[in-house]
Amino acid sequence: MALEIEHKYLVTDDSYLSLCDKTRTMRISQGYLNRCPERTVRVRLTETAGSRIGFITIKGRTIDDTRAEYEYEIPAGDAARMIEMCEGNIIVKTRYIVPYHEHVWEVDIFEGKHAGLRIAEIELKESTHSYPLPPFAGKEVTGDPQYYNSAL
Repeated sequence: MALEIEHKYLVTDDSYLSLCDKTRTMRISQGYLNRCPERTVRVRLTETAGSRIGFITIKGRTIDDTRAEYEYEIPAGDAARMIEMCEGNIIVKTRYIVPYHEHVWEVDIFEGKHAGLRIAEIELKESTHSYPLPPFAGKEVTGDPQYYNSAL
């Protein structure tokens, strides 16, 4: 089984911009075909430097910081059409990839209805793995359902 172990933090400042890998910055549009807490089905379209890639992702219920995750690449055109079928709000955000002390952070800057929301995430191999917080990481919101993308 594929597991995702993720910790989330609110972003407090723009210091991530000086640390990010600008070649890997991407714009993301995503929606949910299913938002059931037991299993979400997300469709995502990413755009970077002229490249468009689609993904479909199935995630299980989050327990603490861990959940089952299955993600598959799909044609970009299919992803765009599936997003039109999604229920609720379509999320649009810019993602910055930020290397920091042997880890990779993803900083998402939300647009539209959620403009102003900024979340930093780190994926770990184990829940107990320790890591230093970058200067832009503020309050931890891991496990807080109001910050799940599926709830936005």
